[in-house]
Amino acid sequence: MSFSSLGLSSYLLDAISKQGYTQPYPIQLETIPAILKGKDILGIAPTGSGKTAGYVLPILEMLTGKTTSVNRQIHTLVLVPTRELASQVNEVFQNMGSLLPNKIKTMAVFGGVSINPQMINLAGVEILVATPGRLLELIDSKAVHISQIKVLVLDEADKMLNMGFKEEMDKIFSLLPAMRQNLLFSATLSPEVTGIHERLLNHPQVIKIEGEDENIVDLISQTAYHVTEERKGPLLRYLIKHYNMQQVIIFTSSVHKADAIVVKLKLHEIDAMAMHSKKSQGARTDAFTKFKHGKLRVLVATDLMSRGIDIKFLPYVINYELPRSPKDYIHRIGRTGRAESPGEAIALVSPDEEHHFKVIQKKMGKFPLRIETDDLDLGGF
Repeated sequence: MSFSSLGLSSYLLDAISKQGYTQPYPIQLETIPAILKGKDILGIAPTGSGKTAGYVLPILEMLTGKTTSVNRQIHTLVLVPTRELASQVNEVFQNMGSLLPNKIKTMAVFGGVSINPQMINLAGVEILVATPGRLLELIDSKAVHISQIKVLVLDEADKMLNMGFKEEMDKIFSLLPAMRQNLLFSATLSPEVTGIHERLLNHPQVIKIEGEDENIVDLISQTAYHVTEERKGPLLRYLIKHYNMQQVIIFTSSVHKADAIVVKLKLHEIDAMAMHSKKSQGARTDAFTKFKHGKLRVLVATDLMSRGIDIKFLPYVINYELPRSPKDYIHRIGRTGRAESPGEAIALVSPDEEHHFKVIQKKMGKFPLRIETDDLDLGGF
């Protein structure tokens, strides 16, 4: 099936084509018609499955040719766990809505930046993408009202709960109108997510898309370099230069390690920036924007930031350190191999990490090519 069969206007079809999309993803085939019919949705789908456009397009369709914003009352509220995801979802709304005959004002709000400009710019907003804490601050300041929203979207609900937003979410839910359309998306159906969907959703259409560990891994070429901890840095720099990697994400397990790697890469004339929770929002946005548009060679990130990293074509991911859980490893390497495009994932595995890496491999059901590095000359790197 094509996008033209899903009930979308010619304006949105032109915008979809302009963005380079030709065929809808499985989740879009199911969500778009259901949302246009006014149904509540429970979508279990991983990051990168196409779910964002799956709700963005029908929401824009419902607002095409209409103006609903009155006295800072918004039409659609999208709750997300991180600042980076808020910015990216808002960008999808803006890109997909760029050719509509009526201007639909969308906006992303999040903490870590001054609240005053956000308060001013909220006038006339119809679609608001927000992190829970900043949204409540804006509500308390009477800069925005959610008592008349028509559509509520919870994107990555499991991650919001894992990050400790339950109290804020409960307060937000208490301020919503009883009559509204609810769209809940989560990578997993945990007991906590089940509790939310039983509270919010009214006879939802349940849509489940296979997880990253079931389909994305097949598109990714994986290699494990076995190396001592002391030689990891030189090996990393050797790989980037030897293979002329021009766009690579490096994952670490700590903020300190991420910053240290960036310093060493720059000393060896490899352009790199770090993206983690200790960086200001401006610095994080600057790093990600440069990387996304090919103006930064290396982005070094922690797991907390990985949820906000969504790049359609990313050739390389390197695990400098292994994450704690196999699921986090799969999520990391899933930043590549997206949009049905191949990618390469590299792991630098020290002797102390050998056992843990075997656990990860068993969980994936994949056993990467193993390369020993003892005889590799890393002098000068």
